[in-house]
Amino acid sequence: MGGFDYLQKGGTGFTLQVKKPQIRRVVQTRPAAPSSHSANKAPRTVPSGLQKEAPETASRSVSGERGFSPSKRRLTPLRNRKRPTPEQRLSSDDDDEGSDTDTSLELRKRARTGESTEPDYGRRLRSLKAFSGDETKSLPIVHASEITSVQKPGKFKPAFENTNQTSEIFLQYPSATPKERYEAVVPRDDDEFKPLDDIVQVIETVTQAYIPEDELDEFNNESTGIKRRLRRALARGSEREFRESVKDYNVAIERLRRSGSIAKKMDATYRLSLPHVERILTQIYSRTVSPRVDSLRQYENGTDNVYGELLPRFISTIFKETGLKSNHVFVDLGSGVGNVVLQAALEIGCESWGCEMMQNACDLAELQQAEFKARCRLWGIAPGKTHLVRGDFLKEQSIIDVLKRADVVLINNQAFTPQLNNELINHFLDMKEGCQIVSLKSFVPVGHKIQSRNLNSPINLLTVKQRQYWSNSVSWTDVGGSYFIATKDSSRLKAFSESLA
Repeated sequence: MGGFDYLQKGGTGFTLQVKKPQIRRVVQTRPAAPSSHSANKAPRTVPSGLQKEAPETASRSVSGERGFSPSKRRLTPLRNRKRPTPEQRLSSDDDDEGSDTDTSLELRKRARTGESTEPDYGRRLRSLKAFSGDETKSLPIVHASEITSVQKPGKFKPAFENTNQTSEIFLQYPSATPKERYEAVVPRDDDEFKPLDDIVQVIETVTQAYIPEDELDEFNNESTGIKRRLRRALARGSEREFRESVKDYNVAIERLRRSGSIAKKMDATYRLSLPHVERILTQIYSRTVSPRVDSLRQYENGTDNVYGELLPRFISTIFKETGLKSNHVFVDLGSGVGNVVLQAALEIGCESWGCEMMQNACDLAELQQAEFKARCRLWGIAPGKTHLVRGDFLKEQSIIDVLKRADVVLINNQAFTPQLNNELINHFLDMKEGCQIVSLKSFVPVGHKIQSRNLNSPINLLTVKQRQYWSNSVSWTDVGGSYFIATKDSSRLKAFSESLA
């Protein structure tokens, strides 16, 4: 199972129905007076029936990055999930002192679930071509039915009882492109792709992001709305009701597109929500990388060429922290299967570059890039331009050139050798003023000061700030850690040099 496949986990469509509220009788007792060594206030005990379970938000994506070290004891138990990477952890300066009794809330704190990036009023979100009405031919997408019937035959069964056939269901997206093909099946293995869940999640995303306020009742009404009918059909196991609900959704979407309502809504939107971004990236990943994820297990431990991923919510936080905008240039050095490159182009709309030398990862990155372009058209979105380069990012001329005009550079150097880190530092000399370099290990040692004896060191050009990432931010561990944002700023070096004159 791949980086975004956590969204497909769970049961069949029954996992999507609304839970009925539970009313329980709770007997309250007066807590005992705190002892002299206890805290001033005892923690409240919440009845188990009223506890709200934290959602599984760790979509496994992004940046085919590097590095795994031998496993350590974890502060939190692993969830039952497959990883697209070896079951080993990256070493982290922040959890070297961790123990089985460490219950630090700071390390376990989850990422925020709200909007990640600020509105970008200079970005045109809608793809004009996708709404032109000229999309008469099918897009070169990997249809959901291809996963269930071609890529993994025998791993799925009919979703509804009294049905021996797996006839197709067609789903309309907000653009003028033809519909996507699905099969009414469920996986035999819970970790496999779930087409019915994907349909429901697409409809949920479209409702939230594309439907004007005055048209929402048709979709959201708790009695007659399309979403409610879909959930009811799945709860009852009724194929007829499910197909009718999808058909009514398709008719409604086509009507709103032809009337211009969807285009008007998109033209008044200046950012994509993170759930919207994750839904598209999940679809791309599940159709390209997940069926071939075993190829990523071929890695070389103890070298720079080891595969690991930074997850979408962490990456979105980085975009916000660095102020990345649609007119900027983003570069991911060690881009793996291209997840971060695609996320930057989709979520921000900027020019986005990546470079990777592991051939298996590069092959999957090219598959993702092709699916990304077609699926953005399907969703009616105009992404930024993407460039995925094969080779050594220290030697590839196109990467050397683009680094000179980059605004944000991401380097997951968690397990890079000291030699590679030092070689990277020399490239900072050619970067423009104000360029921000995001890394998991700082290029500037703690306590470093500009002195006469180190006047020529490239790290004197960097001003560094440290930030925390929380649990479910990276694929190799469930606990948090630190990351660093280094900004190229020559002013301090200039002031020191002038003081010596």
